[in-house]
Amino acid sequence: MLAYCSPGLDQRSSSRTEPITGMEFVRIEPGSFEMGSPVDEPYREDQEVLHRVTLTESFYLGRFEVTQRVWETVMGENPSQSLDCGSDCPVENVNLFEVAKFVTALEKLSGEKFRLPTEAEWEYACRAGGGSVFGIGERISSAMANFDGSDPFPGADSGPNRARPTPVGSFDGNAWGLHDMNGNVWEWTQDDHCPYSEYPVVDPLARCGTELRVIRGGSWHYGPDSARCGLRYTHRPVDDGPSLGFRLVWEPANLPASSEP
Repeated sequence: MLAYCSPGLDQRSSSRTEPITGMEFVRIEPGSFEMGSPVDEPYREDQEVLHRVTLTESFYLGRFEVTQRVWETVMGENPSQSLDCGSDCPVENVNLFEVAKFVTALEKLSGEKFRLPTEAEWEYACRAGGGSVFGIGERISSAMANFDGSDPFPGADSGPNRARPTPVGSFDGNAWGLHDMNGNVWEWTQDDHCPYSEYPVVDPLARCGTELRVIRGGSWHYGPDSARCGLRYTHRPVDDGPSLGFRLVWEPANLPASSEP
């Protein structure tokens, strides 16, 4: 188990709902954590170099992935391939440019600011103050999250391969009340796909000129190895597909001061 210095708070105690779309956002307090994966973690990749990350500001992260219902409310259409899944399923088949257009339209409707999470914010939220492989446990099956469970994680039970997205919140959230951080759809982040630093960093946002952007969380189409909190995967900004979606950070204009001392 990794050593963490986390807020030590029940993040679920503070949330906000965006009134136009009904999206709920959980306040994540600042803190430090070990980003990456230990060398003995199953399926670990060399790029998952452990390094200390400190996030100095609170942020509000979507409790759920952005849904088809929310996308239609803002954009008036639905790009998803899994239309028979229902409007509470995550929107997918969206590239990074389409996500940017959605954010712009949402900001015009709401008068508020939104953005994608950074890669560090995403992993910090996935781990929810702990150091387990999945943030909700060391070994999980697809009975606990929507990924292909036919080839189980070492030490875990096999589970279903649903072969499609599921409505957001179909599975229990993590300790901070965030759902589907493991599986369902991949989630875009802000970061270029750059090598990690071996040294401690503060509020990182990777920019290194690569054409690849980091996505996180795994999906219904992939196995449990991809659903690990430390797994990094990539797509080009122009790419889309039936297992590629996102969740947002809300930056309220009247964000109250952190409760940290």
